[in-house]
Order: sequence, then structure tokens, then C-alpha cells
Amino acid sequence: MTSITMSVKELDKYEIIKRLLRKDMNGSKAARLLNLTTRHIRRLKAKVKKQGATGLIHGNRGRLSNRCLPEEEHHLIVKLLKTHYYDFGPTLANEKLLECHSIKHDTKTIRQIMIKEELWHSRIKRKGSIHRSWRDRRSSYGEMEQFDGSYEHWFENRGPKCCLLAAIDDAEGKITKAKFDEHEGVFPVFRFWYDYLLEKGCPRSIYLDKFSTYNINHRLAKENGDTLTQFERAAKELHLELIKANSPQAKGRIERLFKTLQDRLIKELRLNNISDIPTANRFLEKVFIPKFNERFAVVARNTTDLHRKLNLKEQQQLPGVLSRQTSRTVLNDFTFSFNNQWYQLIKEQPATICKRDIVTIEERLDKTTHIRLRGKYLNYELLPKRPIKQQTLKAKLPWVLAATGKAHIPPSNHPWRLAVNAEILTKLKQRSRTF
Repeated sequence: MTSITMSVKELDKYEIIKRLLRKDMNGSKAARLLNLTTRHIRRLKAKVKKQGATGLIHGNRGRLSNRCLPEEEHHLIVKLLKTHYYDFGPTLANEKLLECHSIKHDTKTIRQIMIKEELWHSRIKRKGSIHRSWRDRRSSYGEMEQFDGSYEHWFENRGPKCCLLAAIDDAEGKITKAKFDEHEGVFPVFRFWYDYLLEKGCPRSIYLDKFSTYNINHRLAKENGDTLTQFERAAKELHLELIKANSPQAKGRIERLFKTLQDRLIKELRLNNISDIPTANRFLEKVFIPKFNERFAVVARNTTDLHRKLNLKEQQQLPGVLSRQTSRTVLNDFTFSFNNQWYQLIKEQPATICKRDIVTIEERLDKTTHIRLRGKYLNYELLPKRPIKQQTLKAKLPWVLAATGKAHIPPSNHPWRLAVNAEILTKLKQRSRTF
């Protein structure tokens, strides 16, 4: 009895064709199961009827390839490689075989021979390499804004290093807003988006990185899905989608923008002798951005503007939304502490306040503080600072010296020691006279 070696795929085909022959299913279902055409299923059915299971085995199995090297030439190449080129790479070895021995083959062929003879080890592909492909632009203006900040010596040696916050529209490739600020913290970012939202409206989404202003990066905080940054909380209240990139290449449009600005904008600021942030921001808005967009912006596939304009109520709530918010618990005497300052909630309030209620403190962009409970802003007054304890005051006084743990021993010629020694000598003389 002759044994037939079949692959798992061929066995699966054979089982389906047998069921087809038994009329347990029709040709269309067999074609769907094997992901083949009905025409090819008819061919396989005829082969199995005529040859049995061997009809599913490819006719070239076990035969030598028409392109394989002749055995004599293969032995000659192996001998030359082991004798002369045992430590060569495949490319150089192939060049030497052609140059010195008139043996012409593809480098990949020589490489495979060297790997088989253990003269060459294939390089291990680095883990983590990701295939990246271009992403199509969004179709409409305002559908997605790419946003980031760039720290650079924008004023060269004429001013301090600062941060440029910028947003570029993904569909049109135009700078929608750019602004210099001291850093990329919560308040500068809130100031940027406050002006943006009032001027243009709310975009559909923002594409940004995982900087600490926009993303919780602490491992323990990540485990709690309810933990949000101030920017994430504000975006949630504005119904604004945040898309976070896992690499700089993912938001390549804003990265390429900063590369261009670090070349062009720095020179423009130098030519206009601008060395401070307020003047630079006016120059950006009035001169640079319009010229830049006129030259580099593209036409979107759809002319619709997807920015959502804020209504009057949303504009009034915007300062509270774009504020740094902190929670505090109301004590039994209707007070709470915040930033080393005690606050007293007065009797007349727009909402009923109970002990142990949790209030929200808003630090707004205009440097004012507002206290909110269940959507109502509470009335409060600042309490005078508590008196400093005497013990604490003494610890802070510069003339109070802490004990060093080692007493000072005066030298032998110190006046106090001389007086003591003179007294001791007098007593000794008196004793000697008595005896």
C-alpha cells in the first residue's frame, strides 16, 4: 500500500470534495468554504473522481526545480566559498566568484548557499519595526486640527528660549493659529484654545501627542480610567475628540510645520528685529501666518467648514471650562483650605450647602478664583491667615542657633581660665602655710 503525504490544507480540500461527491453540499458552498471559484471546484472534483486523493497533490512535488543549479556547479561554488571566501559576505563573495572564477549568479542565490553551509547567518529582524504608510488628509476644514508645542531659541540670542504653540488644519494644511508663550503648560494651552474657540469655533477633533499636559503618563494613574488631565476634562466638557499619537511620525504635518518654521520664522523675526513674545505674536497674526498660508495651503476636497460655532451660553461658560479645577471638602464650619489660604462660605448662597459637600475651585485665566457647587457659583470671603506659633517662629529666626551636640572648650590662655587658675594657686598656697 502506497502512503501519500498531504498538507493540512490539502486534507481539508479532500474532505470538502468528498462531501461534495457524496452530495452533502453543492459546489457553491464548497467554493465558499475553500475560498475558490466554482469553476476550480469542478476541476478538483473531476481529479478526485479520477485519481483519488493524489489528484489534489501538485504535480511538481518532489521534482527538482527547472531553475536549480546543476549539482556539479553547486559543489564547485561550495568548495570555492569554503576555501577562499569563508568569511566574506554574500554580496562580496558573489562579486569575487564572477571576477575570479567567471561564475555568474544572483546575490540571493549565493546567500542561500552560504546560509545552508553555515558560512553566513541571516540577520535577525529588529523587533518593534512598524510599517508606516501615508494617511489621507481629512476632507473638510475643521475636521481635525494637529496641535503641538515647540521649544526653540526663536529669538536666537536676542531673547530667552520660549515655546511656540501651533495648530495646523489637516485638510487644508494651513496654520489656523500660532502663538508664542513661556511654556507648554496648562494655562498657556488654555489661553491658546480660548482665543481659537472664540475666533473660529470648536473643531471636530484635535490630533496631539502624549505630553503630560494632554495625557496621564504615570503608570498607577493610567490604571484608573476616570483620571483625566485638565485638558482632557475640558475637551470632554466641550464634546471635543482628542486623538493621541503614539509617535511623532503619526502627526507628521505639525512636525514638518515646526521644521519649516524653525528655518523660516527665526529668520523673519531676525529681519524684523523682534525679540519679545507680545511683538512676535502680533507679527505672527498680522504678517507671517497670512503669507505662509497663501503659499503653502492646499484646497480641501470638501469646501464645508466643520467648525462648530459657540452659542452665547457656551461662550459665557468657556472661562469656567478652560480653568484649572480642584476639589475641596466643606468642613463643619463651612470653611475649606486651598493654596495655604482659608475660605469662608458666607450665609447667603444661590445653592443649599451641606457639611462635607465637595466644591469645585476654578482658577481662571484672568487669575480670579471661583467656587462652584452643582452648577452654581458660591459666595465666599477670605479669612485672615492664622497666627504663627511661637515655636515655629523661633525655628525661623536667624539668630537662634541649633545645638551642635559638642560643647566649646576654651583654650588654656583664655581669660576665664587664667582667673580660675589664679584662684586655685592662691588656695594651694594658703593650705601649704597651714601645714
